[in-house]
Amino acid sequence: MTSPATTLHHPVDLEPSLLEDVGTVGSTYSTRGRRHLLDGAALLSLLVMLNLLLPQDLVVAQLSSLGRPALLLGLVFFFGWLVSKLHPRLALRGPQPIRWAAMGYLATVLSAYAAGYLRGLPSLEANAADRAVIGTICFLGVLLVCADGISNRDRLDSLLKISVWCGMIMAAIGLLQAGLAVDVTKYIKVPGLSLHHGEELGFMSRGDGFFRVASTAQHYIEFSTVMAILLPFAVHYAMFGTKKTVRQWAIVAGVLMGAAIPMTLSRTGIVALVVGALAMMPAWSWRVRINLAGLGVLLGGALMAVKPGLMGTILSMFTGAADDPSITGRTDDYAVIFAYFAERPLFGRGPGTFIPTIYFFVDNEWLQHLVTMGVLGVAGLAAMHLTAMTLGVLAYRRATRREDKHLAACLIAVQLIAVTVAATFDSMGFTTYSTMLALLTGATGAVWRLTHPARMVRSSAPRLTND
Repeated sequence: MTSPATTLHHPVDLEPSLLEDVGTVGSTYSTRGRRHLLDGAALLSLLVMLNLLLPQDLVVAQLSSLGRPALLLGLVFFFGWLVSKLHPRLALRGPQPIRWAAMGYLATVLSAYAAGYLRGLPSLEANAADRAVIGTICFLGVLLVCADGISNRDRLDSLLKISVWCGMIMAAIGLLQAGLAVDVTKYIKVPGLSLHHGEELGFMSRGDGFFRVASTAQHYIEFSTVMAILLPFAVHYAMFGTKKTVRQWAIVAGVLMGAAIPMTLSRTGIVALVVGALAMMPAWSWRVRINLAGLGVLLGGALMAVKPGLMGTILSMFTGAADDPSITGRTDDYAVIFAYFAERPLFGRGPGTFIPTIYFFVDNEWLQHLVTMGVLGVAGLAAMHLTAMTLGVLAYRRATRREDKHLAACLIAVQLIAVTVAATFDSMGFTTYSTMLALLTGATGAVWRLTHPARMVRSSAPRLTND
């Protein structure tokens, strides 16, 4: 019979973690299952709440677009992570490939930043380059703290469940907007924060009598992609939640997220949903696949009953894509983009410098990286995605529990979605999405560490050795 402890805790959490090895004097150990009121997972949970629940137009006025609370916390994370490396009792030892990928990406961004200033930047482009570098540091701060700051599997699950619950609330807000035709986010006020640019996104009509909703995100497309990358985790906790209430709420979260994606009337969101489902297929039994397919059919039928013509509008977005001005406008600009790229192919024009008000919109993150950071920038971003996918695959193969394999598959799905949607909009420029991507990329590094065969690598506590 399984003991109660093993039903409440992951087996790796029951192992002792070496804190200090003092040779002949003895060694100091601590339990992996320890809980702290203010640890890395708790701080990351706060960031998730700020990122998903606060409208992204609410900022610290003096800091403009960089004044979003989640971004400021990400900046603190990065420098806190750097400080932790200055003392062996603070630093997490052991290999972590995602660190190298993150530092490599930062190197490409800084190289492009230097190259941009060497060519000479107008004030608008210089300011945009500064913001892009700071935004990258915020992104990497979240990634690194999640990869290195999660003490055990229980704390990782806690963080991911908070992400699902906040995603559920975000989805509910979007559905309220669609159902009531009222932007409820304008009633969310926080002392000390003001509306960036003094404007709200509002609704955008698309199709016959339909309009797009963005919930608390900056844009409709961003909202749909955030829902798509969180949906696999709702399915995960609906299947593997330790308590019945957790499983029930996870089902509610999954239904709300699945319903919110069509309400954005975004091709990107639908594509992300399909990519995520295909990526998860190997981790699902036929019973799970049939159940989810049936739930999808029921959900689609309910949406058709509530919003007649919605599915037809969504279908027309794909069947009429060849004549859609939003697509032809993008493809018509490709020749101009490659002409700019040919001028500075290695380092690009400088991160963030391809400003729409000066040039034009580039609704493709891969091309955005190509023109602003050159081949090296694209390679750095691709390497980060590939590293995370590789770590997810390794964790999937090492795992002996279905729950662990399914979580690894969820994290792999996030990376496949990210690679895909980067070709459909300038994804890294939207902080709600990019912050969640950073968190889940870091979570891949944490899962890789917690499933590593060497116990010293699995140890997440800082420690001293006598080497």
